[in-house]
Amino acid sequence: MPTIQILGTGCPKCEKLAENAESAAEQLGIEYELEKVTDVNEISDYGVMMTPALAIDGDVKLAGKVADVEEIKDFLS
Repeated sequence: MPTIQILGTGCPKCEKLAENAESAAEQLGIEYELEKVTDVNEISDYGVMMTPALAIDGDVKLAGKVADVEEIKDFLS
């Protein structure tokens, strides 16, 4: 079961990225765990300088933009 991490301070873009990630996982029919990383120090530990960012199992897939559902499905498959 993958862990999807949303890295960001909880801004509207971060929330939209979380929604898109949940939709992507549900459309693929996979079980997942969603984790929101809001601590700035923890976010920088991932090497992320721009939020929102998306990581899957600790591997950063993108930063500084909101990925659409299809893009996230590609990361999850």
